[in-house]
Amino acid sequence: MSRHLERDLQNLERALLTQASVVEGMIRTATRALCERKADLVWEVLQQEQLVNAREVTIEEECLKILALNQPVAIDLRRTAAVLKINGDLERIADLAVNLAERARSLAEQPDFYVSENLETMANIAVDMVRDALDAFVEFDASAADSVRRRDNEVDQLNLQLIEEVHEVMRTRSDMVEAALHFFSATRHIERIADHATNIAEDVIYLVDGEIARHRHEELKQDSSTG
Repeated sequence: MSRHLERDLQNLERALLTQASVVEGMIRTATRALCERKADLVWEVLQQEQLVNAREVTIEEECLKILALNQPVAIDLRRTAAVLKINGDLERIADLAVNLAERARSLAEQPDFYVSENLETMANIAVDMVRDALDAFVEFDASAADSVRRRDNEVDQLNLQLIEEVHEVMRTRSDMVEAALHFFSATRHIERIADHATNIAEDVIYLVDGEIARHRHEELKQDSSTG
């Protein structure tokens, strides 16, 4: 591999990690806005989205330039492909953080609605999954990536608990149905963030081992639930 290609790949990976840091901050801010009923934080998330969208395009263009000009093979091709795929997942996570912030704005108008502590727990796990998946990418660690993938089940279980809580509110408090629906949407957004973190982890496994693991994710969930 030429030094020029290695330099380009390193610059690309640094840009990806900068993007990941911004996206992680968006999730944390949106979660705080939701749990603490701070609608003023929503604007911070919306502003960051524009930055993420612009950087996502730049990173994709750089990936395509590397593929066209350098025609990488083997591990260098997988590095480029992994960055391209992770870049897409990070942009989608940012979109979900925006959706979460919008739910926070709606729930801020419903101060009597109780936001379960399980929501913050679920969000913290999802954020940790994103961060740990990127750490696995940096460390070239397929085992750490696999550990991230397995934690998706924790988020799914918390999501089921929160759905039960929402159903209970809707059965007993007709005046809280609208708020409960916003809350339900928030749990769904967090669950999807964890799914994208899982995708990133599987991209790392592909990078390290050359194994496409995404189609095995549902098998993993079934094995965990029956084991």
